[in-house]
Amino acid sequence: MRKLLNEYKVFSSQPRPMRMLLLTNMVYAFALPVIELFLGAYIIRKSNDVSLVMVYQLAQGTGIPITFMLNGYLLRRFPISRLYALGMIISGIDMGIMMLMPELSFFGIALIGFIMGLSYGFFWANRVFLALNSTKDDNRNYYYGLETFFFTCASIVMPLIAGYFIASTQKLGWLGGSVTSAYHILTILVILLTIVASVIAHKGRFANPPNAKFLYWKFHHLWDKMQALAALKGVAQGFIIAAPVMLIMKLVGEEGSVGSIQSTGSFLSAIMLYILGRVTRPEHRTKIFAAGLGLFVLGAFVNMALFNALGAIFFVGCLVFARPLLDLAYFPIQLGVIECVAAKEKRNQFAYIFSHEVGIYVGRLFGCMLFIMIARYISEDAALRYALLAVALVQFLSVFVARSILRDGEWCERSRELPIDANTLKEPSEL
Repeated sequence: MRKLLNEYKVFSSQPRPMRMLLLTNMVYAFALPVIELFLGAYIIRKSNDVSLVMVYQLAQGTGIPITFMLNGYLLRRFPISRLYALGMIISGIDMGIMMLMPELSFFGIALIGFIMGLSYGFFWANRVFLALNSTKDDNRNYYYGLETFFFTCASIVMPLIAGYFIASTQKLGWLGGSVTSAYHILTILVILLTIVASVIAHKGRFANPPNAKFLYWKFHHLWDKMQALAALKGVAQGFIIAAPVMLIMKLVGEEGSVGSIQSTGSFLSAIMLYILGRVTRPEHRTKIFAAGLGLFVLGAFVNMALFNALGAIFFVGCLVFARPLLDLAYFPIQLGVIECVAAKEKRNQFAYIFSHEVGIYVGRLFGCMLFIMIARYISEDAALRYALLAVALVQFLSVFVARSILRDGEWCERSRELPIDANTLKEPSEL
């Protein structure tokens, strides 16, 4: 109890905006696993076409950068907390719309995916800016460690409950044995969670970014490297979100298996991540990042070698650890580079948030199109077995890009210690 009380004191000592942002994300974290995992399972169940999950992902990815741009203009008129809340609310409503569709056509799935992309665009664009302005470099490991702890705990509880509920509805005859009715109830739960998270977000007293230009075509060379890192992340992102559901539904069984496997690995991951967030420092980020990438490659290799239920379970288990490790290292690197380059180029920080999303989208577009082409013209098995490993190996190149970014970014940290104004930062050679 003393240790728990001490952890609570550490949390209470953080700035109010940071605490309110963490509480908002904690509530919404319990809605995201249902949206991410079971929408894909629902599409597969209703359409019997695995490639349609990637169509959904591609449409979703297209909606995100469009909303990032729209969000930049709307921030000039509306509070950031309202736009942040809007993104969460739309995600719940969009899930409800999908459940009410009598059948899932190609265009219907694309439209639903695009609307979900709009919701994620409002959510992520404002979430990144709020994290940037609510934290400092020395407490970002703690912030992302605790936030990832919330999301990981939610990924333990919600998939297990939702998967058991869906599976039991069919096996035990709940709700007349209608799996669709079970999805409807889960949708209502998601909508309620998004409403609660939105109410908390409005209590955060968050400041809007300055009303300034945010569209640029040319950037500092350090940001160009960050864009390359974002593109590599995007290539894998489409696969990472959709692949676990597709593998489990194809090789293991049904929604109950999706929830059980996801929850089992997440338990240890949650504890590990909170500890890492508390004890690690900025200089440890490259090692954490490399560990996450290595797990992704290992899981994809075993899945390729076995390509059966055991291989799928092993891959999902590796991914449960890899995703939060990557986030724990990646987001602090991203925010640090934004601070550095924004001061160097004297630009609105939101310009880099939008630019980063464009880089993510380019990579995600390539990854999704690669999967769809292989699944349509070769086979779904080839896409899930070989393309997954190829993407994992490509993403492993990210560790070298991250090292280069941190190495080049050290001059910015050193310059902060010099008795000069932040707007007069100089290049490494000038220092």
